[in-house]
This record gives sequence, structure tokens and C-alpha cells, in this order.
Amino acid sequence: MSDAKSDQERIESRAHLLPEEAAAGSEDPEAQADAILTESDIREADPNAAPDTLLERRTSEQTVTPIEPPD
Repeated sequence: MSDAKSDQERIESRAHLLPEEAAAGSEDPEAQADAILTESDIREADPNAAPDTLLERRTSEQTVTPIEPPD
């Protein structure tokens, strides 16, 4: 088996509700986790799957302007 978690391990890990989710309540945390992870996988595979979002894949070196040392 690879280093990647199995689907069931991912679901069990994500089923632990975030504070905001716990405050709102969830009748089925595992089903909620499965839906969240499925949507996440779709968006990761196809960055255009969510029309209102833009997924950028950049490193910090590509986003931060290096500070030049003083002369």
C-alpha cells in the first residue's frame, strides 16, 4: 500500500468536526466528511470545477519578493 491514506482513513480523520461545524451540529459527521473530501478531490483534479474559485499552485518563493540586504 502507498503512503496515501485510504479513503476510509481520510473520512475518519475528517469526521472529527471543526469547532464551527460542531456549533452548527451534524447528524452524520462521516457522511459530511465523505462529501467534503469528494468535493475537495474533484476541485484538486479539475481547478475549473468550482467556477467562482481559482486554485493557484505556487511556492512561497514565487509569491514573496526577496528583501535585498542593505549596501
